[in-house]
Amino acid sequence: MAVEYWLISGKDKVRLPVNPESNAYNSPFEYEDTEVEGLGEITVIKKRGLKEFEISTFWPRDYNPTYCGYSNFISATSFVNKIESWRNKRQPIRYVVTGAAAVNVEVTIRDFEVEAERAGEPGDVYFSLSLKEWREVKVETVTIAKPKPKPKPRPPKPKPAPKKIYVVKKGDCLWNIAKKRSIYGDAMKWRKIYNANRKLIGRNPNLIYPKQRLVIPK
Repeated sequence: MAVEYWLISGKDKVRLPVNPESNAYNSPFEYEDTEVEGLGEITVIKKRGLKEFEISTFWPRDYNPTYCGYSNFISATSFVNKIESWRNKRQPIRYVVTGAAAVNVEVTIRDFEVEAERAGEPGDVYFSLSLKEWREVKVETVTIAKPKPKPKPRPPKPKPAPKKIYVVKKGDCLWNIAKKRSIYGDAMKWRKIYNANRKLIGRNPNLIYPKQRLVIPK
């Protein structure tokens, strides 16, 4: 199956007559490395970033079976104008690559570089397209119901149990505190303690001091 490169905006679409040299893209993934006292450096795996694609090829003036995938393509000027008009709409387009390393993803056009002609190649237009994956943000619609009659007052709720407090001892760290059976029995829950005491501890979770009173959330 021949590899085809398509750019699609709604019902308007265009296929590149000359394929780029490679179908390469960057797919970043976010990680957070942090230092834990008594354990060393650990890594927190986050979510995948948006894929980035780079297309670099040329739009020929005339059909040549040596490097063209099809004939009767639009002119280079029409192609450049089409890309510019799509970008001016401020809407994502779809980038499709067929074949073994197939791609089918909505993207935004981040950059469009055009070199009108090169010496000895009149009429050919060389170009580079920088595309970035577009992720739709869905907003849920909330229906506001008519107010219901006020219910009869309920008896007051019992007061919540007092917060559990842990007094820091010499040699303690959040990792070891969380590991204690009387706390969580799970060292990986150290961040839960840190989040509940961020104002007291400060920006560095490794810096805690004896006699500090840490709130231990449930």
